[in-house]
Amino acid sequence: MAQEVKIQYEPVAEIGGGAYGTVYKARDLQSGKFVALKNVRVQTNEDGLPLSTLREVALLKRLEQFEHPNVVRLMDVCAIMKTDRETKVTLVFEHVDQDLRTYLEKAPPPGLPAENIKSLMKQFLSGLDFLHSNCVVHRDLKPENILVTSRGQVKLADFGLARIYSCQMALTPVVVTLWYRAPEVLLQSTYATPVDMWSVGCIFAEMYRRKPLFCGNSEIDQLCKIFDMIGLPPEEDWPTDVTIPYGTFSPKSPAPVESYVPDMDNLAARLLLDLLMFNPRKRISAFDALHHLYFKDQDENA
Repeated sequence: MAQEVKIQYEPVAEIGGGAYGTVYKARDLQSGKFVALKNVRVQTNEDGLPLSTLREVALLKRLEQFEHPNVVRLMDVCAIMKTDRETKVTLVFEHVDQDLRTYLEKAPPPGLPAENIKSLMKQFLSGLDFLHSNCVVHRDLKPENILVTSRGQVKLADFGLARIYSCQMALTPVVVTLWYRAPEVLLQSTYATPVDMWSVGCIFAEMYRRKPLFCGNSEIDQLCKIFDMIGLPPEEDWPTDVTIPYGTFSPKSPAPVESYVPDMDNLAARLLLDLLMFNPRKRISAFDALHHLYFKDQDENA
């Protein structure tokens, strides 16, 4: 199996490294096309690969049959046994040259035109609605996991890998950014698809600002920064299954959106506030966000 990986995929350059191992740009020697190789180390049980990993990979392969235009393609999976307790899994994805972080950095001042942001958001939400309708919660949305092709096509990456990765977190001492995490995750409450919608809101604001919206350095600091903007929520919205009491935070009123994102028009600001609802049950879904008034003029021109 190890030989197959080396023979079929020839690494060309290292294109990223982080919490979950190294990513390589490689050439598929059979097709001649570039691919992205992502190596993930997973802990194994006595039967080999953990069932959770097999389930996640099977789900990614099943989603592949739909070939959604805003979801990065998983092209191959190769597993190499390393030790009795650990297996290296190589995931082979289609290669896209840049992520949203790079795309935003490349935009000349004063930044992306509002219509470009609207197009990116529509595609972003379309990919996410597809994942959510197939019961996949991304759980780690950030600009580095949103790829943008040279033609401006958005493709979501690293979805469905969160549980595989949480296995690896025990193996690697890493710091994962809190900046895009929903309040329920910061509070260590239960969560579902709305966690992704919070991240969408943070990224939406960042497309205008060209810098992150909330840059906390701890869970509490992150929550304080969030409440500075959206205000302290009513006590009845505070989750009951958390150890951080409501009284930890002082009362705050919401700040006007324009003080954080000056270039947003009214409809964009309304969508942003729908995405940044503290209570996940009140937060807008990807499906409903796609039908928000913010996109109305784009729908009419389609």
